[in-house]
Amino acid sequence: MKTRLSKSWLQKLPTLGLLALSVGLSVACGGGSDGNSSNNTRMKVDITGLEDLGDDFLYEGWLIVDGAAITSGTFSVDGGGNLSKTEFSVNATDLANASTFVLTIEPFPDADPDPADTHILAGSFADNVAQIEVDHSSALNTDFSTAAGTFILATPSDDSTDATNNNEGIWWLDPSGPSASLTLPTLPDGWVYEGWLVGNDGPVSTGTFTSASGADSDGAGATGGSDDAPAFPGQDVIGIDLNDGIMTAVISVEPSPDNSIAPFTLKPLLKAIDNGAATAPTQHTMDANSAALPTGTVTR
Repeated sequence: MKTRLSKSWLQKLPTLGLLALSVGLSVACGGGSDGNSSNNTRMKVDITGLEDLGDDFLYEGWLIVDGAAITSGTFSVDGGGNLSKTEFSVNATDLANASTFVLTIEPFPDADPDPADTHILAGSFADNVAQIEVDHSSALNTDFSTAAGTFILATPSDDSTDATNNNEGIWWLDPSGPSASLTLPTLPDGWVYEGWLVGNDGPVSTGTFTSASGADSDGAGATGGSDDAPAFPGQDVIGIDLNDGIMTAVISVEPSPDNSIAPFTLKPLLKAIDNGAATAPTQHTMDANSAALPTGTVTR
């Protein structure tokens, strides 16, 4: 989707955590103008926890008025999380009548006037302020507080060739079944989960998925062997030692489509893989990371 990551992605590992509107919306004209119309008023936006989307994407705000989505304008975010704009000129009547504010990720340039499916924050207006959150029903509808899971170190796709290199693969499964080992909320349209291995040489994706059961987008991966791979998220990364004490396993939430080479800001599960970590059948428990989600306020 975007070339969004600044080189500070490693420092952002502890930060977490986006969705489409829960109902289909028509798009109305009239919002987002920076003109000097006497019918316009100022709207203030204060948000923390957003990341730089790169040159090809922008954040866009939407006022929901009688079921119609009216743009309130676009902005970018720099590598320090600072918004390029925090005040927007919008139609005063639209702002007064808005029930909800929704923030999306949009391509730039964008020929489609409709909101994209990737709704990252939303909130309902009360006393002229909307507290916008990831878990609003018009955003991701979850705060990921129930996310949990375990993984094993194993290389099932090349066991017939080499049964001694189980430290070169990671799979989010319970080997006793095998069965799913991840507990993750269902994502709305516009979002997928992605597994990652993050080390000193940068992140390695282990594939995207929407269900904890079933193969992920790339099966055993490009370095996997010729044996059957488990029908669960994971990958054999033959040639990369995962228990050397420098790798972190990550489950992120990614906008879809997405062309970034690193995890997005939403990372509900993390686990630093210990030096000499045991290989299968030992299971390693992921750490919850739901506290540092993007959040903010919109004031009219």
